[in-house]
Amino acid sequence: QPCWSEYLTTRIEQNMVVNCTCPISECRAQPTTAFICSIVSSKEIIDKYEKALLRGYVECCSNLTWCTNPQGCDQILLKDGLGYGAACSKCSWMSCFNCNFPEAHYPASCSHMSHMTCAKCNHGFCWRCLKPWRPTHKDYYNCSAMVSKASWQEKRFQDYNERCTFHHHAREFAVSLRNRVSSISEMPKIRTLNFVLDACKLLEQARKVLAYSCVYSYYNQDTESMDIVEQQTESLELHTNTL
Repeated sequence: QPCWSEYLTTRIEQNMVVNCTCPISECRAQPTTAFICSIVSSKEIIDKYEKALLRGYVECCSNLTWCTNPQGCDQILLKDGLGYGAACSKCSWMSCFNCNFPEAHYPASCSHMSHMTCAKCNHGFCWRCLKPWRPTHKDYYNCSAMVSKASWQEKRFQDYNERCTFHHHAREFAVSLRNRVSSISEMPKIRTLNFVLDACKLLEQARKVLAYSCVYSYYNQDTESMDIVEQQTESLELHTNTL
């Protein structure tokens, strides 16, 4: 029993317990949960084992995923055909179900969040694997012969990037403001501030849409539709700034 306990404890601590087999090389039998719980006495180790089982289960289920809140959240989300994502019931974070980007990014598509373009030669590539962007990847412009084109592309990228960054910072301000108002509203003799909290939530959502609209606009090549998008974005930005 001491040998089994040490073996299983080591496998659990190394995150290798799922699919672990008998230590005898010829034996492929896998220890059951009941057997592991009867051998390992440490509650901390058993908790790690149960978490490993849960992780393995979520990773095997195509309709389940973890909340991607960068601040940390252990909630499991059900995809359930909800498109790009849905709000976590525990922390309200919006996760994208279709790609590895840490949050839902509507109206920008998942490919927009992966597709990068060199500002100098306009070569498209995937920022995750750094391989050429397919199926339309090409070295469209020669860097030395198309300096003006490359400069224009770089300036365009900088403009959209600055706008996107601004809206992300403004969104962080809205979150901070909501947290401060929440703490004030809990004080005695303070009138209800729910309308301010609702405004902060709406402000946060609007800034998020505006930020990812910059990504969408940068990659959109349809001039006719872009006129409409830019008009709608400008209108939303005007009302958001007023709010």
